[in-house]
Amino acid sequence: MLKGIPEILSPQLLKVLCEMGHSDRIVIADGNFPVESMGKNAVVVRCDGHGVPELLDAILTVIPLDSYVEKPVTLMEVMPGDPVKTPIWDTYKEIVSKHDERGAEAVGNIERFAFYEEAKKAYCIIATGEKAVYANVMLQKGVVINK
Repeated sequence: MLKGIPEILSPQLLKVLCEMGHSDRIVIADGNFPVESMGKNAVVVRCDGHGVPELLDAILTVIPLDSYVEKPVTLMEVMPGDPVKTPIWDTYKEIVSKHDERGAEAVGNIERFAFYEEAKKAYCIIATGEKAVYANVMLQKGVVINK
């Protein structure tokens, strides 16, 4: 065990977060996301039984978001005509606001299939048991600056 590290971050996930460099991306995927097929060229980490919000909060405790891009947090847009509500996005914006001074302004959306294409380029995809739909979130890692 380690002091000061959120317990939800497994040794495998901590290793991946440490290996990631500036501008590398990580996807925290909901339970419906095709993790294995999208993650053929990525490190896939299983966090079944956990939801996206608690993983997002824990990850942002240990890595910064990229300050060189306007929207380092990306959500998957709802398909036109899909009668889905996404209240989980408000939760994500609150969590991002805890960890990044840009708050909700750091969060953007891209079309579903464009999200898939970007996810295929991610360093890591985390499989969760999140039941909310359109609950996938992609983070772009920034630079750790020691003060």
